[in-house]
Amino acid sequence: MTLPVALPAGPRPSLIQRLSGTLGLAAAILLLRLPLRRVTALVRLLHCLPLREPAPARAERIVQAARSAGAWWPGRAACLETSLAATLAAAAQGHRLSWCLGVRFLPPPRIHHAWVETTAGPAGEPETALPHGWPYKTALRI
Repeated sequence: MTLPVALPAGPRPSLIQRLSGTLGLAAAILLLRLPLRRVTALVRLLHCLPLREPAPARAERIVQAARSAGAWWPGRAACLETSLAATLAAAAQGHRLSWCLGVRFLPPPRIHHAWVETTAGPAGEPETALPHGWPYKTALRI
C-alpha cells in the first residue's frame, strides 16, 4: 500500500484535470500489465494525434492530479504509474506530454525514474530545483 504523497503547493487542479488524472491512473495501471513495448507503442500512437503542448503551469497541474489520484490508490502508484497516468490524462485533455524513463547514477545507488516533460523541462518534479540541475539521464523519451 502506498502512503499519501505530499503534493506541492500551488494552484489546485481543476475538476476536469482531477477526473482525467483518475481515469489516466486507472488506464495506466491496466496498461502496465502489458509488456512495456506495447505500452510505448500506445504512447507513440498518442503522439501521432494533433495535440498541443501545455503551458508549464498546466502540465504541473496535470501531474499533480495524477499524483493525487495515486495517493488514494491502494496498490502501487509510483513514478512509472503516475507519469503514464499524467501522459494519458494530458492526451484526454488535448495536450501532449513527453513520457520519459531514465536513471540517476550519482550519487550511488543507481535509481530508476519515470517522469513527464514539456519543452520547458520536467513537469511536476521537485528534483528540478536541485543546485546541480536535473540528475537523471534519459533512456527513453516518447
